[in-house]
Amino acid sequence: MTQQVPSTEPELAGVRNFRDVGGLPTVDGRRVRQGVLFRSGHLAHATGEDAAFLTTLGLHTIFDFRNAADQKLEGPDVELPGVRNVNLPLSDPADGAEFWRMVRDGDLDQLRAILSDGKGANRMIASYRTIIRNRTAEHSQVLRALAEDSVPALMHCAAGKDRAGLSVAVTLLALGVEREAIVDDYLKSNAKHRRYKVHRSSSAASAYSPEVMDLLSPLFDARAEYLAAAFDTIEETWGGVDAYLEKGLGLTPETRERLRERLLD
Repeated sequence: MTQQVPSTEPELAGVRNFRDVGGLPTVDGRRVRQGVLFRSGHLAHATGEDAAFLTTLGLHTIFDFRNAADQKLEGPDVELPGVRNVNLPLSDPADGAEFWRMVRDGDLDQLRAILSDGKGANRMIASYRTIIRNRTAEHSQVLRALAEDSVPALMHCAAGKDRAGLSVAVTLLALGVEREAIVDDYLKSNAKHRRYKVHRSSSAASAYSPEVMDLLSPLFDARAEYLAAAFDTIEETWGGVDAYLEKGLGLTPETRERLRERLLD
């Protein structure tokens, strides 16, 4: 049976991978409140109708995790009236520029050298581990903002699955959401109507050959092994989620409780 997209998750014309994270269960029997935490791909190509819909959400803050290279490629987010836009790059501009050059301009030999034999997936796993280890200040800023006044909030990056996916996952961990539910939400980014549209510089058929698209697929898939690597990094580096939130992100019990009060039913 084909699962219908809920009315709160329309297939927006110029925004990919949009959804409300509400409804996910916590380990203590609560649920994430509907209408307070959303996720998506970038908003640079939002149509007027898309922007009108997003305006109805009553957003307080949009967290954009793209770096300068991403923004140069796609453009800035559309401006929504009364919404605060916070840019917190979770990857370095040089990495972003190199990544997009590879995706758009890489020939078959280059892509084979960089991505074949599991190297593409390993690249993604290393990226997830690096973001968890090195971007604690950014994730701390997001969670503190949500606890204070920044909801309803929308988190996005370029495709809405990696940097935004990790930021949503960290938020859900802080709320005590069940691990399986976090993974299930993350994997929803693989739905056809949500996936990032890969653009290649060449219009030749060979630029989109099955082998090329297969080589690129690890970069644009949401894979459980990627998120598992992030969770493993938390365990290996801090010894568990509570220690990660307290020592890695500097969250006090009071801040975590305010976060739960704002985002949970």
